[in-house]
Amino acid sequence: MARIAGIDLPRNKRIEIALTYIYGIGRTSARDICKKADIEGTVKTDILADSEVVRLREIIESDYKIEGDLRREVSQNIKMLMDIGCYRGLRHRRGLPVRGQRTHTNARTRKGPKKTVAGRKKPATKK
Repeated sequence: MARIAGIDLPRNKRIEIALTYIYGIGRTSARDICKKADIEGTVKTDILADSEVVRLREIIESDYKIEGDLRREVSQNIKMLMDIGCYRGLRHRRGLPVRGQRTHTNARTRKGPKKTVAGRKKPATKK
């Protein structure tokens, strides 16, 4: 089993797809990494030789910011937006969509499940 950046890559997938399990590496980056390491993208992960895994690991460590470092940087950027009080920071703070999406309807992913507001009850009238 190939282990890169503390992540166990799935065995039965193509290396091009398996690399995307690492936070910070998408399809395009995975393709580029395979080209630099002279590994065909269609090769399954469990077929890789140890030398190939070492080449992949070295390329990823030297050229890409991944996993913990990237997560830390992203969270620091969001925290900075909230601290300076810009519009995007306020949206993050309130848990609303940040990139201009509508909130009148939809936006349930960011807002969470509906919070039902009970209607006012009519006061009892005397007869």
